[in-house]
Amino acid sequence: MPAKFWVDLHIHTALSPCGSLEMGAPEIVSAARKAGVDVIGIADHNTCDNFPAVYKASEGNPVVLPCIETQSAEDIHTLCVFPDFETAQLYKGWLWQKMRPIKNDVDYFGYQVVLDDCNNILREEETLLIQGTGYEVDQIVSKVHSIGGLAVLAHVDRPSFSYPVALGPIPEDYPADAFELSCRINSAQAAGWREKYPGRIFIRSSDSHTLDTISRGNCTKMTLEEPTFEEIKKALRNEDGRRVSWPWG
Repeated sequence: MPAKFWVDLHIHTALSPCGSLEMGAPEIVSAARKAGVDVIGIADHNTCDNFPAVYKASEGNPVVLPCIETQSAEDIHTLCVFPDFETAQLYKGWLWQKMRPIKNDVDYFGYQVVLDDCNNILREEETLLIQGTGYEVDQIVSKVHSIGGLAVLAHVDRPSFSYPVALGPIPEDYPADAFELSCRINSAQAAGWREKYPGRIFIRSSDSHTLDTISRGNCTKMTLEEPTFEEIKKALRNEDGRRVSWPWG
């Protein structure tokens, strides 16, 4: 029997230089449980190396999916969602073939730390993660789909790092699985995006960099049989009674 689940596919950890150091695995899991969020996506910039820590800390509650917020050559962010960590790693290997060896400036960007499930620091990532890769957004979306992932154009309403800002109006037949709207906009603004792109699936994500933004009010309610990647894929396609509720009521 289908039920309602709260899904937030866009949460950063302390590995993202823009993420607060409070974003450790136990803290993220605790915040999601307290907020009643059923599925979270760990979506650090251009990497997935902190997924195992959050996955282990969660013990299945909440369900944790591996995601990568990829920055394209045009500086467009795409939320790439994968069915398992092995697929995410495969994608990361492809992505990093065109990552420039720019060293992170800790004083300017902040730390980039890989953690275990108890917040022990395993290593510090020296390559700057907030950078455009050598792939164009079309190549990124195509690659994600070729290995069985989902590609969501991230925060299309934002004045930076979004498809409309970089390339203009999104083509009607653009092969993204969904468009993400940031939790910062109001219902009237969100409705304007739905009118502009009728027939497209929109999700809302917290894009959390701090614990206090993890909440049901900053994510998306989906009708699923169970909280899994395959069920979310069906919801984004409106298949078999699975669906995405309009996040603004």
